[in-house]
Amino acid sequence: MTIEYINGKFLTPGEAAVPVEERGHQFGDGVYEVIRFYGGTGFMLKEHLDRLERSAEEIKIQLKDGIGAIQKIIEEGVERSGMKDCYVYLQVTRGAAPRNHLFPLDTEPSIAMTVKPAVPLPQEKVNEGVSVITHPDERWANCYIKSLNLLPNILAKQTAYEQGCYEAVLHKDGRVTEASSSNIFIVKGDTVITTPLSREILPGITRMAVKDVCDIGAIRLEERHFTVDELKQADEVFVTSTTSEVLPVTKIDEKPVKGGSPGNLTKLIRELFCARTAES
Repeated sequence: MTIEYINGKFLTPGEAAVPVEERGHQFGDGVYEVIRFYGGTGFMLKEHLDRLERSAEEIKIQLKDGIGAIQKIIEEGVERSGMKDCYVYLQVTRGAAPRNHLFPLDTEPSIAMTVKPAVPLPQEKVNEGVSVITHPDERWANCYIKSLNLLPNILAKQTAYEQGCYEAVLHKDGRVTEASSSNIFIVKGDTVITTPLSREILPGITRMAVKDVCDIGAIRLEERHFTVDELKQADEVFVTSTTSEVLPVTKIDEKPVKGGSPGNLTKLIRELFCARTAES
């Protein structure tokens, strides 16, 4: 069953209420994670928690009881849900206080969480690939922080949806950064290429897993910037995220990628990734 949690209490779904002066609500003053559980085990849970801790530190939120206490909340929530395959959404905000741009004094962070069933992607998307659009990257300068401030991402994703597409691939000064809610990879020949980590992109956990499986599978991977033209001329393209896993892209701005079908390297990487999740 679906689980909801806020500040020490597990609640009946729909019971939770957010104070009007909650800073996450009024300012987007918080950070979050989405964690996939496979067979009752959190996939790369430590890496997700490490990223949450780094994000909180970057916006100067102190986790009162440490990241270990948050891990216990997550594990209890999953156990209460009775679900083996689920998504955990967890967010930490600076808390509730009278509205003021300055940090409030003596206010404890607020922790909220939901645990919901994992819904696999439709098999047709995996088999046939998805369509994407290209879109200007209009986000703030610190995208490496997984903050609640997602309005530019939402607008880009909605634009893609309204054009019948799955994702919006973002670009800045002619360089591809990432997509609205995923990292992006291209394949040229026998080489997989992805944007290097910087303040401009989120250090995706699935991105990290793909790097690992490429190493295991002796697949050449290069981290470098590439242009929108290179994206459109790639042999293969795929996106990665906790919810998309490894998903082939077969059309960009209404034009097919190469032959218009998922490529062999993308299929292999997805197989290796799925094998890894089965072992988690």
